[in-house]
Amino acid sequence: MRVAFQPRQKDTLSTSKLNIPIKSSNRLRTDRRSIPGQVYLLTSAASRRRPVFQNREAAEIVLNSLKYLESQGRILPEAAVVMPDHAHVVTCLTSGTLGEFMQSWKEFMARAVNELLSREGPVWNRQYHNYAVRRDEVLLEVIHYCLNNPVRAGLVEDFSGKTPCYTSIQTAINAASTGAVIR
Repeated sequence: MRVAFQPRQKDTLSTSKLNIPIKSSNRLRTDRRSIPGQVYLLTSAASRRRPVFQNREAAEIVLNSLKYLESQGRILPEAAVVMPDHAHVVTCLTSGTLGEFMQSWKEFMARAVNELLSREGPVWNRQYHNYAVRRDEVLLEVIHYCLNNPVRAGLVEDFSGKTPCYTSIQTAINAASTGAVIR
């Protein structure tokens, strides 16, 4: 039986009804658990919060690496959005640990992004934030939170696939951006 997570009020970021715990950087690894089959919201920032992913091709590398890890059976991504200096991913961990997933994902992307931009050095901060989605009814709120990050940041007026993103309902987003009706 799962017990619903009740974060303390001061440790949460509220977006409508969604409360996502915010942990200070010195506690990022405290109580981190990896549960195969668990859905997580993962957030990772670029090193020194540099806007590396303003380059559309660099942002596409982030998304393509998720698709590759999905094809390898390691994750089942639900949604992802790439911001200029960070990325959000909602995914189900199917094998391995969160640490193994994040390490391989970041290493692959760092090599490819550095090659693309003809640069050296770290692309990502070592730390990352994770939030385990413990109730199915919260999943859509978490996906909404993830995909609407560019709107809240003022990068776009509405979310209609204008920013580099991936979602398991990508067809619906593409159709909405063109005005098509899905039947």
